[in-house]
Amino acid sequence: MPLDFTKHFITVPTEFKLRNNTGCSWKVTVKLMNGRVTLDQGWATYTAVHQVKIGYMVTFKLLTPDTLKVIIFDDDGIEVINKCGKHNDAFAAKE
Repeated sequence: MPLDFTKHFITVPTEFKLRNNTGCSWKVTVKLMNGRVTLDQGWATYTAVHQVKIGYMVTFKLLTPDTLKVIIFDDDGIEVINKCGKHNDAFAAKE
């Protein structure tokens, strides 16, 4: 995450809920690495389930202190709409 983004937090949460454009939610842990905040456990599975590919752009919008809205754009700049299939229960966020 860009350092400018993390300045909006008094303390950065250890976990975020990612909410996509269909209302699906997913848990990821947050880790400090090389002085930067990164998405850790759950992120690789999220990208696989939601078919994020190299060349895609992923945007994040802070909805609440622990929830990010995720919008995925393909390499043509078109928003990707993924209906959530079966989630790995370890990471699917409970509403």
